[in-house]
Amino acid sequence: MTVEVGSKTEGKVTGITNFGAFVDLGDNQSGMVHISEIADSYVKDINDVLKVGDTVKVLVLNDKNGKIALSIKQATAKPRPSHHHDRKPKPHHVESFDDMMSGFMKESEERLSTLRKNTEGKRGGRGGRRG
Repeated sequence: MTVEVGSKTEGKVTGITNFGAFVDLGDNQSGMVHISEIADSYVKDINDVLKVGDTVKVLVLNDKNGKIALSIKQATAKPRPSHHHDRKPKPHHVESFDDMMSGFMKESEERLSTLRKNTEGKRGGRGGRRG
């Protein structure tokens, strides 16, 4: 049976790398789930979510030159019947990203400010005569 793009199927995790997981789909076919397609939330280490030998439900995203791209998160995603159900999870992710960016920008400004203060004090040269 050849897997078709857009179809859902089950497979067994055969290998894990730092960028994704390889899944045996049977019939001498295997595909890869990119780290960004493993879960709805951020995955830092795939080993925290998947183990070799796990059976997973996957959605076939595409099949180019015999390389099959798969998604676990899209295979398990719940249908979106209306917009108000769709909105609840998204603001959390957006806020989380915005909070991270805000924190990064604040920390970056503080570092730049400290760097500027340290640099300005040295512009006159070290050990120069002051008169």
